[in-house]
Amino acid sequence: MLKNYFTIAWRNILRNKINSTINISGLAIGMACVILIALYITDELSYDKFFGNVDHVYQVNLDANFGGQQFYTSGTPPPVGIAMKKEFPEIKAYTRMYALGAQVVSNEVAGNKTQNHFTERRIFGVDSNYLQVFDYALVQGNAAECLQKGHSVVITQEMAKRYFGNDNAIGKTLLLDQYKEPFTVTAVLKNPPEQSTFRFDMLIPMIDCPMVKQFTWSWVWGQVNTYVLLNDNIKDLPAAVAALDKKFPAMVRVQAAAAFKRIGQPLDELIKKGGKWDFHLQPFTDVHLHSANIGTSYITLGDIKYVYIFAAIAFFIIVLACVNFMNLSTAQSAKRAKEVGIRKVLGSMRVQLMRQFLAEAMLYSFISAIIALLLVVTLIPAFNQLSGKTVAFASIFHNGIWLFILLLTLVTGLLAGSYPAFYLTSFNPVSVLKGVGLFKKGANQLMRNGLVVFQFGVSIALIICTIIVFQQLRFAQNKDLGLKKDNVVILPNMEKMHNSQEETFRQQLTSMPGVANASITSDVPGVAFYGFTDFYIPVPSDPTEHLSKDITLTSLVTDEYFIPSLKMQLLSGRNFSKDFNDSTSVIVNETTVKQVGWKHPLGKYITYPGGDGQQFKVIGVVKDFNVQSLRNVVTPFALFHVSSKTNQLNTSYAIISARTTEMPALMKNIENKWKEFLPGVPFEYSFLDKDYEALYRADERMGSVFGVFTFFSILVACLGLFGLSIYTAERRTKEIGVRKVLGASVQSVVTLLSADFLKLVGLAAIVSFPVAWWAMNTWLQAFAYRINIEWWVFIASGVLALLVALCTISFHAIKAALANPVKSLRTE
Repeated sequence: MLKNYFTIAWRNILRNKINSTINISGLAIGMACVILIALYITDELSYDKFFGNVDHVYQVNLDANFGGQQFYTSGTPPPVGIAMKKEFPEIKAYTRMYALGAQVVSNEVAGNKTQNHFTERRIFGVDSNYLQVFDYALVQGNAAECLQKGHSVVITQEMAKRYFGNDNAIGKTLLLDQYKEPFTVTAVLKNPPEQSTFRFDMLIPMIDCPMVKQFTWSWVWGQVNTYVLLNDNIKDLPAAVAALDKKFPAMVRVQAAAAFKRIGQPLDELIKKGGKWDFHLQPFTDVHLHSANIGTSYITLGDIKYVYIFAAIAFFIIVLACVNFMNLSTAQSAKRAKEVGIRKVLGSMRVQLMRQFLAEAMLYSFISAIIALLLVVTLIPAFNQLSGKTVAFASIFHNGIWLFILLLTLVTGLLAGSYPAFYLTSFNPVSVLKGVGLFKKGANQLMRNGLVVFQFGVSIALIICTIIVFQQLRFAQNKDLGLKKDNVVILPNMEKMHNSQEETFRQQLTSMPGVANASITSDVPGVAFYGFTDFYIPVPSDPTEHLSKDITLTSLVTDEYFIPSLKMQLLSGRNFSKDFNDSTSVIVNETTVKQVGWKHPLGKYITYPGGDGQQFKVIGVVKDFNVQSLRNVVTPFALFHVSSKTNQLNTSYAIISARTTEMPALMKNIENKWKEFLPGVPFEYSFLDKDYEALYRADERMGSVFGVFTFFSILVACLGLFGLSIYTAERRTKEIGVRKVLGASVQSVVTLLSADFLKLVGLAAIVSFPVAWWAMNTWLQAFAYRINIEWWVFIASGVLALLVALCTISFHAIKAALANPVKSLRTE
């Protein structure tokens, strides 16, 4: 019986070639989109799952309200993990990570071998038990011992190949430019999986990180990431974590009191003023996708909302494809009606007929699935480039994706065939054979029209969303940030020079043709901006002046050329100058002035408790400028002069403001000058405008993928409309012939055939407008600075959908209108 069902289904597919092609094309495109999205989602959900004990690993986050700023971050002070392990028996172990910043790394020359040296930016200081908490696969070495001794280093296979070729790396030494003694390779890690939140090339012991040693006492210096491993015997992890979170405040009050007193901000006073300094545990498995509102230095994080968005798109696209099948099947009911009637008269049961139609839908679905897999093979390279992923077609056979595809095929067949099966088998055989009662307006037409409205409603909503996403990205890239970003070259690794060399190098850069100005700074705006954030106390000039009790400032240490190089606007006061001793001067932004409460900030002072109570005089106010993406609000900011020695930072950059369009020639001159000063340090550079663009790379990728799937959704919807237009033209052949005989023009006939469909598309637009507005308004809330959603976007999207629909329908409408009426009437 089953073989008979599929034999008949195959014959029907061959008999109705156009209808079958449309159905299979729509289903194949829809299934290919769903499979690609499934690969994307599976990749996102698989991050960090390869660790053996990952379910018991938690990241420590800091929830703070300090110095007038509220923030939630994964950066924690060095003593936090130590205190937690000591205070709470539920915590089995802690481990920490600290980013060293850029290091020029070279291998010691042995024999006649050439020395290799590269700038490495993914070097972390970690505690000795790091590779036991995070059990990465080791190619060589012992995880429990490799980080126990100072000046040992663990490298990945890629780094071993880079520095030592095919030689055994164990026991070999590497030189890091900020250290006098070499580091001995004690272990080689298998290259970490792509689905790893941590991206590193080298690990060194935390005891070799001088900055962490310097701030071992501090509960405010939050530059370390801390992770805790809970005991294996804890069964109810959420309850245990909730209980620990409630205990942390008491621990902080005891353990951090001395550190807060040392910086001039007693912890009890901070809490009384409404401040807080709380710690919370976040499951490590949630870090990759659930850190959108958590400040972090990771650059490999995803966002769960994109997973939800793409899952919704996949759902709607496959539903659109199934809707096409249902619509075309019910539209073709006249051709199948007599078949159903005769079968019923000959004794077929309704359930047998339903099985027949479901078998037909299943056959369509399986053929479409095979074509979809071929499409996926073809599209995966382009999809990876578009989405920034590295998924492979072979991954379909892992993680249960093949089972998902099988279920998708079955569900698609059932969903696509269910309505036709119930509808076509409901015909009364007597009425069918008499040819009456099949085309009365009613539930069938209402259902078909509703499905068309649904299809184009989804497509129009996706068009609106795509337009708004790209509008926001364009707004972010073109917004006045308060500083110059075009033709600005950034040179890292300036800290490799001595202080006297830095100024000489800067002067020689400035003398080059095509260079307008150059500055040396501890950090630069853009993708890699960290700055230095600390706590300050505004000093009232008299007892009646009501100022903020404290303020948290993010700052840069720079020179007098920074403001002119980036063409920042000085609203009042003066810039740093060699004519003054600016070692105790500070320039603040507008937000600082507002938050402190100064009416006349020039000449006022702030105290730096962390610098032994040193005071700084405000000499200038600059217009607010964005140093990070527009997702972040402008915060209180300060510029300190390099002579102040306020913050001893490990990074230094040269900012070069160019006035030439001949950038290749200029960059060659700069490179030659670099090699004169630092011949052993690789020459690297970036452009500030590109650094800012990189801040929105994830959103750009999302927008591009969004646009591609929007195109496919429209294509699927148009395939259905194309099929319905064929059906409508065929069904109204006699009517068209009569109208033409009576004098109807081609234009009037085309309008007649198109009007009903265009009304449905118009209705779909009206229905989709509020849904799209809500979705995009929610998405835009993530940006501190965002566009206003304008009315014309909705009108333009609706008009575009109408034009696409009209083009789809017009082919058969015009063909029917141009047909010879005599021939059509003779056929009838």
